[in-house]
Amino acid sequence: MQVELKGSCLCGNHSYKVTGEVSGFYHCHCSRCRKMTGTGHASNIIVQPGELELFGDKEEIGVFKVPDAERFASRFCKNCGGPIPRVARQMQRVVVPAGTLDHEIDFKPQCHIFSDSKVNWSCSGEELPSFSQYPE
Repeated sequence: MQVELKGSCLCGNHSYKVTGEVSGFYHCHCSRCRKMTGTGHASNIIVQPGELELFGDKEEIGVFKVPDAERFASRFCKNCGGPIPRVARQMQRVVVPAGTLDHEIDFKPQCHIFSDSKVNWSCSGEELPSFSQYPE
C-alpha cells in the first residue's frame, strides 16, 4: 500500500513527510525498543522503499546508535527528546514511530514482534477500563 505519512516531534520543531510502500506495522517488545520508548513496546511503521523529508533545523536532530547492534538506532529532537523517523540504509527502509503521526491512518499493526522479550506488565490486549481523561 502506497502511503504519505506526516508527523512531528513533541515540540513541533521538526516535522516530516514519508512516502513509499508500507511493508510492516509492528509492536516491537525487544528490550532496546522498551528502553528507547520507556513503554512496554515500540509501535513502528516500516516503509520500504521509502523517502523521508525532514523539515526543521537538522543541527537540532540527535542520533544514537547502539554500538553492538547491527541495525538499532534512534533519531530524536534535541529540544524535546521526541522521536523522529529514521532511514535504515542497510535495509533501504524508513522506520516511522507511529506515535509521531499528525493524522489518523487507515491500517493497523500486523503483529507483535520479539514477543519472547515481552514484559509481564506490557499491554496484553486484555480488556481494561478506559477513560477519556484521568480517572477520578
